[in-house]
Amino acid sequence: MHKEYVHDRPHRHHYDAEMLDVEEALERIMTFFVPLPAVDVPLLDALGQVLAVPLVAPINIPPLDNSAMDGYALRAADISQAADNSPADLRVTGHIPAGTVSDQTVEPGTALRIMTGAPIPGGADTVVAFEDTDEVERRDAGGSMEKVGVRRAAEIGENIRPAGEDVQLGSIVLESGTVLRASELGVAASLGMDTVPVIRRPVVAVLATGDELLEPGEAPQPGKIYNSNNYSVAASVSAFGGVPRVIGVARDTEASVEEALALALDADMVITTAGVSKGDYDFVKDVLANRGEIALWSVRMRPAKPLAFGALDAPDGRRVPHLGLPGNPVSALVAFEQFARPAIRKMMGKELTPRPTVQAILDDPVNNYDGRRVYARVVVYRENGEYRARLTGNQSSGVLTSMARANGLAICPDDRSRLESGETATVQMLDWPEDVF
Repeated sequence: MHKEYVHDRPHRHHYDAEMLDVEEALERIMTFFVPLPAVDVPLLDALGQVLAVPLVAPINIPPLDNSAMDGYALRAADISQAADNSPADLRVTGHIPAGTVSDQTVEPGTALRIMTGAPIPGGADTVVAFEDTDEVERRDAGGSMEKVGVRRAAEIGENIRPAGEDVQLGSIVLESGTVLRASELGVAASLGMDTVPVIRRPVVAVLATGDELLEPGEAPQPGKIYNSNNYSVAASVSAFGGVPRVIGVARDTEASVEEALALALDADMVITTAGVSKGDYDFVKDVLANRGEIALWSVRMRPAKPLAFGALDAPDGRRVPHLGLPGNPVSALVAFEQFARPAIRKMMGKELTPRPTVQAILDDPVNNYDGRRVYARVVVYRENGEYRARLTGNQSSGVLTSMARANGLAICPDDRSRLESGETATVQMLDWPEDVF
């Protein structure tokens, strides 16, 4: 493990948490992670993943010169004098539907009816659209369709898409490192590919701890609370492109934590919630110290001050990174945003871009009681061309509904004791709602 992360292994039940700012904690965490290996996956499974190698075109697109519209394939020389009041009459010798290569040739004075995408026949150098001919009038009048009158002149090459116009054989179509969106997957499909090589998604084991936890669906019990952390954390893993593996709940015994962690060690990362502070039953830190190495930090932020990071020794010799989030549900989600999200992005080979921010005028003051960076839950909205932000209610780290109402986190710097209403604050956007932006 990188030496920055780990202090000398402490005696059990004695940990001196180092105080770090957010950037320092993130820097230490991020140096542990690297992009994961490449895998070939079906196209639709690759959405949002990173292309592992350049995508080289095995064919031309389009493969042949083809028509850009429904009309007539002909020779420009035959209609050079055509006009509305003196159309050029051509003999129609056949029809070419899309997907058919015609063996007919356009001779002087003739035309072939052609559909959009159909390959251009030999002898033709121009396509004229139906609306520039008298086809409709002839049909409506019950006249012969063996001829057509073209009502305007055309340039050579008009309405013809040349072979390789979009993609040329042997060219690099998509660079490695490209995040695959719907358009990129469409490009791969147009090249005939049914799979693409991408950086694989990280598998993230998610484990909550605590005797007080009930699973949703169980009957309420005195003194118990429902386990929300596994669900909010696992959903966050999935939202950012990872594959969550919910291990369940470890009870407040070393044996239970040991058993649960043993199930997590084939993952690429382990995230636990609770069990890493100074409580009598916070056994996670002790088991982590036995199974690998752990550093406990106090991060200069609110919520989510206590944080653990380390590595677990897997049976196959790997060192599996572990992030220990606080147990309070809002603290767990805010810490996930700042530390787990970047780690997942790095494992996926994505750029370490932060969440977008806006400058918003505060409707409510944000207090900072103890010199930590405050992430206040807010709703950002737009009014009179400006962004504004209002608090979502009680800012206690146990009030999860205030996080559910928020679309951003207003940041009060650690060197400010208070941001007043009417001041402008930087807001880290959690969502980018279309009705606001």
